[in-house]
Amino acid sequence: MLRKVFKMYIVIEGQDGTGKSTQVDLLKKHFESLGKEVVALEEPDGDLPQAHDLHDMILTRGYDLEPLTNVLLFTAARVELWKKIAEPVLKRGGIVISARNYWSTIAYQGYGEGVSRSKIIRITKSLLPEKYVYPDHGFILIVSDRVRLERQKNRGKATETFEKKADEFQQRVNSAYPKIAKEFNLKLIDASGTIDEIFEKIKNHLHSQ
Repeated sequence: MLRKVFKMYIVIEGQDGTGKSTQVDLLKKHFESLGKEVVALEEPDGDLPQAHDLHDMILTRGYDLEPLTNVLLFTAARVELWKKIAEPVLKRGGIVISARNYWSTIAYQGYGEGVSRSKIIRITKSLLPEKYVYPDHGFILIVSDRVRLERQKNRGKATETFEKKADEFQQRVNSAYPKIAKEFNLKLIDASGTIDEIFEKIKNHLHSQ
């Protein structure tokens, strides 16, 4: 039986191509079927115009930004999403489910681009509340590079800055996620199976807590 139904913040993480957004959508429908108010986010964009603009500065406009600048812009977008969308839902007793949070910045800007991971954590903690920093449940979806790249190929040409980076960068990011799972005590989910199989693993873990 799921004990922390109300005011629950769930994060699903992983490299591009692991199926995060699909699982977030399935979880949203699942909890809505139980009569809960649910909001689904896809950090650092969401449906918030100011967050979308910050997202675009980093990922689609082709600027050659410093890695620390990326950290600060991503964090600014997260503050807007949290304050404007997530926090009000949680205060009403609802559920927030997010594809990505600051663990992505640790993976991409920390392990990938070389920013101090302790600095990323300090910046996040200085600007966002404890509920954000320590979600009620965190999952990391992992697949092999071969499966991930095949999924991205089927999805079409990469359009965002970090998807276009060289294989060496992608490998650093991919190998970062098991380390992040260990550091933050997150549940690793093998995402190489079917969508329904992955969803059952996540749902069963949530309902066993």
